[in-house]
Amino acid sequence: MDEEHLVLHSEGYGIEGRLHTGGNRAVVVTHPHPLYGGDMDNDVVYTITSAYRQAGYTTLRFNFRGVGRSEGRYSDGVGEQADVCAAVGELQARGHQDVILSGYSFGVWVNALCAGTRLPGISMTMVAPPTAFMDFSAVTRLAGLATVITGSRDDIAPPEMLRRLTKLWNPGARLEILAGADHFYYGYLDQLAALLTKTIGMTATDDAAPGT
Repeated sequence: MDEEHLVLHSEGYGIEGRLHTGGNRAVVVTHPHPLYGGDMDNDVVYTITSAYRQAGYTTLRFNFRGVGRSEGRYSDGVGEQADVCAAVGELQARGHQDVILSGYSFGVWVNALCAGTRLPGISMTMVAPPTAFMDFSAVTRLAGLATVITGSRDDIAPPEMLRRLTKLWNPGARLEILAGADHFYYGYLDQLAALLTKTIGMTATDDAAPGT
């Protein structure tokens, strides 16, 4: 993937990131849990990033503090929210005013906390929000939530739990369930890429509708 290596600045820490410059619309993609080996090179993170890139977006993925070459240490989702804000701020400073959040597992949890407090109303998509593993009780309304994706065999992001929570977060959001996939999408990355491509296209159509 053709990307520029850059350093974000978050609460005094240098945060390692990779930027692909595409169109004006831009996305920040976050990774799974740092304490379980999650980083920006995770296969699902790469799949999400590639899908947005192919749709013409500028993409920015990064390592949370304490991961890879990023400075600092794990901060239980609190400092990580500052890392997300730093990534969004970097894109905005480069002239991208239409910035959305996407991510996988733990990264979705951090994004959701950010969207509820520091970045209210920001548009977002979720892949496998770990609602059976992380505490989402602080997440109530997500006005910018467009799509939630999970696997039919995902016991960390259970479909039945997400049917209820998606309606709570945003009744207008879509829940997409990938038949056969578990939380790690082993053997299902191509199907995930196709589903992401479809949902990104649907979101773009929804955004364009008021002006048509």
